[in-house]
Amino acid sequence: MEKRTAKKLIEAALFMSPGVVSLRDIAKTINSNVAEVRVIVNELTHDYEARDTAIEIRYEQDGARMAVKEEFEGDVSHMAAAPELHKGIMKTLAYIAYKQPVKQSDVIHFRNSKAYEHIKMLKERGFIRKEKKGISYTIYTTPKFKEYFGTNLKKQDNSLEEKDSE
Repeated sequence: MEKRTAKKLIEAALFMSPGVVSLRDIAKTINSNVAEVRVIVNELTHDYEARDTAIEIRYEQDGARMAVKEEFEGDVSHMAAAPELHKGIMKTLAYIAYKQPVKQSDVIHFRNSKAYEHIKMLKERGFIRKEKKGISYTIYTTPKFKEYFGTNLKKQDNSLEEKDSE
């Protein structure tokens, strides 16, 4: 692979990753070795320093990551993406997405009482909306859900059988 192309791929990998990217994983991606990856990452580091940007490349553990320089973090940290959703919330959201429109009471019955908290958080983050229907709510995913997860869900087979206690 041409070095210029490899450099762009490494930059893209560092940009897209929310954390440290292993130099070994990068080497596999560009069909190279860790020593060559380290040379290219060093070049990228110098490129960012020369441009005097708010972004830097940091070596951490056995890899590297792209990050906002410390001097700017305090001013922009409130704009960072919300933390990832934990497994239990993701399972609740998956059930809602699969069954929508779905009654809140059905979500609680299928998942467990922790789903009340999950639903509240998912609504606050804009992934779902609730409409009052009788004594319960009907829950739907939002356009933000589709944008965030990059999906156009089509209802297929409603064979979710197992109740999960997470």
